[in-house]
Amino acid sequence: MERDDKPKSGKSGSGGAKPPRKVAKPYQRPRGGPARPVSDLVPQIGRAAFRRFGFVQSSVVTRWPEIVGPTHAKVCAPESIRFPPGEKSDGIMQLVVLPAHAPLIQHVIPEIMERVNRFFGYKAVAKVKIRQGVVKPPPAGEKRAAPPSLKPIPMDLGEGLRDIGDPELRAVLESLARSVANKEDSET
Repeated sequence: MERDDKPKSGKSGSGGAKPPRKVAKPYQRPRGGPARPVSDLVPQIGRAAFRRFGFVQSSVVTRWPEIVGPTHAKVCAPESIRFPPGEKSDGIMQLVVLPAHAPLIQHVIPEIMERVNRFFGYKAVAKVKIRQGVVKPPPAGEKRAAPPSLKPIPMDLGEGLRDIGDPELRAVLESLARSVANKEDSET
């Protein structure tokens, strides 16, 4: 018996042509389209950085005042959430707390854990660790409205606006009347 030391392949015959390889198209950034506000892009851009530092969802940071309430959001902020290897639940959340408020936050940790888990929709946080430090205050929730124009509405355009009871609708229609009057002034 002769022994063949060559490894045997699954193909019979030596004359087989290899199928052509598919070449991946290089990525091309989509061009054109409507302009997007930077605020819409920040969650997408920050997602990789947030994940690197322990956040699965950046919305935990951006929506922290909604999750825990404005009172607690002024004195504490989430720093990271660390999960056990291969898991996405029973994590440890690190909170930064102002030193004077640490005892108070220590007492409301069960409530904070419950709210964060309710936000995630499952038991994402099983333990909370507190680190005392500086907390950046959350941004102001309400933006001030622009002051109304001081230019009076022309009598012929504003006569019918006085009978409108809804103040918001009246303000919008007054603004429209002003812009129409300004356009007429610029054409003459």
